[in-house]
Amino acid sequence: MPLSFRSTRSTSPIPAPRAAAGRAAAGRADAGPTADDRTTAEGDRAPGRPTGWRSVVRRLSADRGAVVGAVVVVLTAVVALAAPLITRTLGVDPYTYHLQALDPSGLPRGGFGGIGADHPFGVEPQTGRDLLAIVVEGTRTSFSIGVGAAALSMVIAIALGLSAGYLGGWWDAVVSRLTDVALGFPHLVFMIAVSAIVPATAPRAAVMILIIGALGWPSTARVLRSRTLALRGRAFVGASRAMGAGGLHVLVTQILPNLAATIIVFTTISIPGRITAEAALSFLGVGVPPPTPSWGRSIGSAITWVSTDPWYLLFPGAALFLVTLAFNLFGDGLRDALDPRTGERR
Repeated sequence: MPLSFRSTRSTSPIPAPRAAAGRAAAGRADAGPTADDRTTAEGDRAPGRPTGWRSVVRRLSADRGAVVGAVVVVLTAVVALAAPLITRTLGVDPYTYHLQALDPSGLPRGGFGGIGADHPFGVEPQTGRDLLAIVVEGTRTSFSIGVGAAALSMVIAIALGLSAGYLGGWWDAVVSRLTDVALGFPHLVFMIAVSAIVPATAPRAAVMILIIGALGWPSTARVLRSRTLALRGRAFVGASRAMGAGGLHVLVTQILPNLAATIIVFTTISIPGRITAEAALSFLGVGVPPPTPSWGRSIGSAITWVSTDPWYLLFPGAALFLVTLAFNLFGDGLRDALDPRTGERR
C-alpha cells in the first residue's frame, strides 16, 4: 500500500490586523501624501527661509566685519567716482600751490602739518598743495588702477583657466607650464623695469593697469582650471554636449555660471593687492608721474619729511590701510556667505 506524505511546511496566513494595516499603508502610498504628511513636510522647512542670493545677503549681513568692509568699499567707490565734484564742493584743489601756508624752510606753518579751517588735512611740504584734495584725488587714481588691473587679471584667468580645464590635452599642458613660469616670475622687478622704459607720453594710468593686470592672473587661473575639470564630468555638461552644444556654448552657459561665486570672491580679494602694487610702484617713482595725486606717491614723498612733518604721511597711509583692510574683510565675508561650509570650518 503506497504511503502518502503530507507536507509539514506551514503556510500560515498573515494575521488579519497586520494585513489590514499593510493594505491601508499601501492605499495611502497609492493615493499620495496626505494632509498630515504635507503639514509635517512643510513644518520641517523653515518658513520664509531665504534661498539663493537672498541667503547669501542674509549670511553676509550677519558678519559685522564684512558689513563694515562693504560700507568702506562703497564709500571709497563713491569718493573715487565723485572726486572732482567733492574737491570743488569743498573748495580745495590738488594742483594749486599755497606757498603762503609754508614757512621759509618749506614746512607747513603752524602745528600738525598746517591743519586748519582752510586745509583740514594740512598741506604738502615744499608745494603747499592741499592734502585733503590730494587724498581725495589720489583715491580716484589708486582705486581706478586697482579695480582695472583686477578686472584685466580676472579676464585673463577666466580665458586661460576655463579653456585649459575644459579642452585638456596639449593646451592644458601649455597653460599649466605658463602658469608655473608666471608664478615664479619676479613681478615687482618686472613691473619696475617695464614702467621705467615706457615713454613719458603714454597714458600712465592705462600703462599701470596693463602691467599690473597682465601679471596677476596665474593663481586665479589655476583655481578656475581645477574647478572646470571637476565640472566637465558632470551630468548637465554631458547632456548639453549630447544635445549638440559646442564647446564655447558649454563654457559660457553651463560652466561659467557655476563658477560665478568663485570669480566674484577672487576678484574682490585681489583688488587690495592691485591697489598696493600701484602704491608700491608710485612709491618707487615709476608709477603715476607728479603732480598726479596718488596714495603711493604721497607716501613716497612723505618719507623725506617724516622726521619733521609726520602728518604728511598719516592721511595717505591711513587711506591705503583702511581701504586694503576693508576689501579683505568684505572679501572674506563674501567667501563665507557664498560657501557656508567655509565659515562652519572656522
